[in-house]
Amino acid sequence: MASYKVEICGVNTAKLPILKEEEKDALFARIKQGDTAARETYIKGNLRLVLSVIKRFSGNHENVDDLFQIGCIGLIKSIDNFDPTIGVKFSTYAVPMIIGEIRRYLRDNNSIRVSRSLRDTPSKAIHTKEILSKTENKEPTLDEIATESGISKEDIVFALDAIQSPLSLYDPVYTDGGDTLYVMDQISDKKNREENWVEQLSLSEAMKHLPTRERHIIDMRFFEGKTQTEVACEIGISQAQVSRLEKNALKSMRNYLC
Repeated sequence: MASYKVEICGVNTAKLPILKEEEKDALFARIKQGDTAARETYIKGNLRLVLSVIKRFSGNHENVDDLFQIGCIGLIKSIDNFDPTIGVKFSTYAVPMIIGEIRRYLRDNNSIRVSRSLRDTPSKAIHTKEILSKTENKEPTLDEIATESGISKEDIVFALDAIQSPLSLYDPVYTDGGDTLYVMDQISDKKNREENWVEQLSLSEAMKHLPTRERHIIDMRFFEGKTQTEVACEIGISQAQVSRLEKNALKSMRNYLC
C-alpha cells in the first residue's frame, strides 16, 4: 500500500517509527542511565504523538511547522520529567504536557494582549500543578494549587480564563471515519431551530388559503405590527370590520393547522 508523503519541519510523517511497549521500556531504562542515543530514538518514536495533538489546534490557523516544533519541546520535557514508577503510560503523561506547551505558545503569541500579571499568574499556577502532579501522583485540586502557589482561587480561575485561546466554530471536536464533528455542530441555535422553521412554513401555508383581503390584514397586523385602526385607514373600512375579518382569518388558519 502506497504511503502519502507529508513533510512537517522536513520530517516525512509517513515514515515515522512506531515503538512497541517493550521497546519503550528498554529505551527508557537506557535514558535514565544517560544514554543520549536512546533518548533520540525515544523522541523519534513518539513524534506521532505530537502529530495527533497538533490536529486539535488545526482551527487556530497557526503554522503547522511551528506547532510541531513547540509540540516536540513538550514531548522532550515529558521524556525528561517522566517517572515510569507512577504507574501510568508515557502517552497519558505526555499528551497534557504537549498540549500545555502549545497553549502557552498560542497564549504568548495571541494578538489579544493581556496584562503581565494575568500572564504570570496562570504560568505560576500551571507550574505548581505540574509539580504537585509529579510529587503527589494525582491531579491536584484548585484548593491545593491555590495553597501551594499562594494565589487565591478566584485569581487563578480568572487568569486561566483570560489566556484561553478563542475557539473557532470550525474547530474539529471528534473525527470518526472521515465524518468530522465541529464545535458549531454542538451549539444550539434557539432562533433558528428546526421546529421553529417548520412552524413558520406551516403558518405561511395557512395564510395562502385565506382570501386576499384577510391575508393582507393578517400580514399588516402581525408582520408589520400595525394597529387595527391603522389597518382600517389603509384599506378603507371600519375598525370593527377589521376586527371581524381578523378573527375569521385566525379561526380559518387554526382550523387549517389543526
